[in-house]
Amino acid sequence: MTGTPRDQAAAGDPAEQISGVDNWVEEGGPLEPQDFDDVEGSAATGADGEGDELALTQAALAERTLDLQRLQAEYLNYKRRVERDREVVKENATYAALAPITEVLDTIDRAREHGELEEGLRSVADQLERTVAGLGLEKFGAPGDPFDPNLHEALAHQGTDPDVDQTTVKFVAKAGYKLGPRMVRAAQVLVVDPVDA
Repeated sequence: MTGTPRDQAAAGDPAEQISGVDNWVEEGGPLEPQDFDDVEGSAATGADGEGDELALTQAALAERTLDLQRLQAEYLNYKRRVERDREVVKENATYAALAPITEVLDTIDRAREHGELEEGLRSVADQLERTVAGLGLEKFGAPGDPFDPNLHEALAHQGTDPDVDQTTVKFVAKAGYKLGPRMVRAAQVLVVDPVDA
């Protein structure tokens, strides 16, 4: 037999008759209370599913943001280390190049002590001194300086001197040199002590 259950019931076939309630439910009739529970449950499940998906996405975003910040911090630290290492390499190279030149500067100082340098040698000496000073090499040590064991190497004591009130440099055998805060060579000096020492 063909047709909808309603048509069958209308045809009067007692075997095929269906109750009116069943008929309504099958054809979209009135809903029962349990039907409302099912609809609300499925809607809640959909909302929770979307909420769960949003929470997972936000958690993943927060995690990726932290990863990015961590990588950025590591890169900045690496960059600082590389720059610091470059500076150290540069300072060491400058130190290695200038340390032997101090002996040449000593020779120039001794030549000046024995008289005026000739014109050609004087210009070369002046240019060399300007060049090493431009690279940061600083000369120190002069008669009358207070003796500082961090800066001076005392070769000998020359007795006492009534004009000084502390151990003082009397004569500089070799000037000292610094490269920034780094000592290249201590000044080699002769010192005198105060009378009341």
